[in-house]
Amino acid sequence: MSATVDVMRAVPGQVVPLRRADYDALVAAGAFTDDRVELLEGVLVAMSPQDPRHADAVRWLSRTLGRALPPELDLQVQLPLAAGDTSEPEPDLAVVPAGRYRDAHPDEPMLVIEVANTSQALDLGAKAALYARAGVPEYWVVDLPARAVVVHLDPAPAGYGHRTEHRGGVLAPVAVAGVAVDLGELFG
Repeated sequence: MSATVDVMRAVPGQVVPLRRADYDALVAAGAFTDDRVELLEGVLVAMSPQDPRHADAVRWLSRTLGRALPPELDLQVQLPLAAGDTSEPEPDLAVVPAGRYRDAHPDEPMLVIEVANTSQALDLGAKAALYARAGVPEYWVVDLPARAVVVHLDPAPAGYGHRTEHRGGVLAPVAVAGVAVDLGELFG
């Protein structure tokens, strides 16, 4: 199947998913300079604006994780990941193999974290399914109103096989050794 949509063969009224290669070409051409969007399952999805609680949690997590990561790993903050042919999400945080990604976005993160103040339905639903299909070994959703972190493990095409909710104590990612997150400090 071609990476480019053949608009001449599209059925009128049919929704044709946007492929990641086409999305990247549009980004390179400056198509979304004034828009905060990400590509999820072939659809452009508007990203929620960040309120102070969301920004504070992302900032705190990036500082905490960044200090603890070994040199062979990098922390991405609100940067794209390549997730299959039709998705290029921009999670709040992602731990990826260290390296330069000049020609392609990372496609094998060890840990992805989304911070949710108003986006719980998307983060716990469609994004969890997307990250599971992409084989992301560990996915966290930091649910700010609930003061909880929902951890997803054991990815499979049908979704994550294991999901737990944590409301206190210290949380250590399974997929990234040597990192610990004190939930009292995160939500404090």
